[in-house]
Amino acid sequence: MMLSDVMEDYLKAVYQLQQEHEGRVKTSAIAEELDVTAPTVTSMLEKLEERGLVDRKKYHGVTLSDEGETVALEVIRHHRLLEAYLTEHLDYDWSEVHEEADRLEHHISEDFEERVAAALGDPAVDPHGAPIPGADLEPPGTPTGQTLSESTDATHVVVKEVADDDADVLSYLAEHGVEPGVTLEIREVAPFGMITVCPVGDDDGTEVSLPVDVARHIRVREDVPVES
Repeated sequence: MMLSDVMEDYLKAVYQLQQEHEGRVKTSAIAEELDVTAPTVTSMLEKLEERGLVDRKKYHGVTLSDEGETVALEVIRHHRLLEAYLTEHLDYDWSEVHEEADRLEHHISEDFEERVAAALGDPAVDPHGAPIPGADLEPPGTPTGQTLSESTDATHVVVKEVADDDADVLSYLAEHGVEPGVTLEIREVAPFGMITVCPVGDDDGTEVSLPVDVARHIRVREDVPVES
């Protein structure tokens, strides 16, 4: 089945929104995710429904069909493998790879995908900690843990995944040592929407304050309480 790049982008967006919110994905959520108008989304969903790629209920949103999910997972696999390859072999910064991967993900062959995966040692996650679907295109599972915005002060958390779509935020986080695998001490959760953290093991003890809007895009697992 030949699909346009835009169709694949819609399927990928629906899949990712389904991972964040249980149930059907609303037209408004897709419009916000892709920065398009609601009528544009409705028109595209009608086309995807005709091809059997989504299950659509008017006024109730959509879910992916099995075939639609397979297409979405293949695009996501391409995207995340490309991000990993760009950072590990072409010296791209993790803040630069999202847009490059977006441009390339629709246009690589299956042979190229296999060679990239082999060159990387078939990684489980991309540079931002997001799981890479396997070659069998089985869903990698729903995200586990909690977001940093849900954490409380006086705890340690380990960064598992960081959203990859804001280059400025990624540059800021990397500059302050907030990356997957790093343990953070939650120093303060302020009532006005800021969370102050410090990477554990940072000799300078450098604190970084993050707005809740940023912290909610950082997925963590809770480690051990900070001893008082």
